[in-house]
Amino acid sequence: MTIAPPLALPVKMIAIDIDGTVLPTRGTTISERNRRALQAVEAAGIEIVIATGRRQAFALPIVEPVGLRRETILISSNGSITRNFAGDLLDRSLVPAETARELCGLLRNYGSTVMTFDREGPGSLVIESLVTLHQRIALWVEANRASLVEVAPLERAFDGGECPVQAMVCGSVEAMQRAYAALRASALAPGIEIHRTEYAERDLCIVDILPNGCSKGAALERLAQQRGIRREQVMAIGDNYNDFDMMTYAGRPVLMANAAPELLLTGMECGWHTTGTNDEDGVAQVLESVCRDADEARKMNRV
Repeated sequence: MTIAPPLALPVKMIAIDIDGTVLPTRGTTISERNRRALQAVEAAGIEIVIATGRRQAFALPIVEPVGLRRETILISSNGSITRNFAGDLLDRSLVPAETARELCGLLRNYGSTVMTFDREGPGSLVIESLVTLHQRIALWVEANRASLVEVAPLERAFDGGECPVQAMVCGSVEAMQRAYAALRASALAPGIEIHRTEYAERDLCIVDILPNGCSKGAALERLAQQRGIRREQVMAIGDNYNDFDMMTYAGRPVLMANAAPELLLTGMECGWHTTGTNDEDGVAQVLESVCRDADEARKMNRV
């Protein structure tokens, strides 16, 4: 494990991914050590930002029990929506309904597509076939069943003109590589953002299609600018390809040791720092170091 030495400018904001980062490989409970470290960082006056591919309703039950302030920021749906834990909307981007309709036809040949809408309850997730989706990501389906509605064909989900937050297609790694390539080559490519999250050990890949200009990194940059925080004072901790933009924006990027292999290689080439795995409380290892640095800085200022 490598921890960066203190920067000349103190860290003022830390963006942290959920799955594969602050969560263990199995289970949906943040460890006690990670919880204490998150609370300690907040108590030290450093802003915590949760940045996840999950939608807000699927992320909050994971992070709320940590006990952070209600003003804590949650960047969800890979950067499409920014709210605080209290639910106040700060930023939101939507996929045009016509673009979403065209995506349905393009993605149908590659896997199970989910359209996410920024609404509460049933219909916030719209799919074409529950059975097909369940075969690929059963645990996710069960956790989100109350929000799922079937519409066939999926194009009819936009008959009312409502725009989704994002489209998601999932399947095997090989199938999603083909879907990713097809999206990049399509006429839709200039108007969308494409992010992937890959779990090679499960032969599962998720491709998210977002509004143009949306990513965790873009949302984090806007937030930092609003706060008057320089990128050199921003840390980002993540493990997968959808964290890449966040890592490249942050002045102090940290990769989990369990990160995707290609991302680890990129991190080594870029001089990014690496912490322990998610099952070793790698997030806490970094946050504890940040707290020690902040405490040392306070002591020096008192001398």
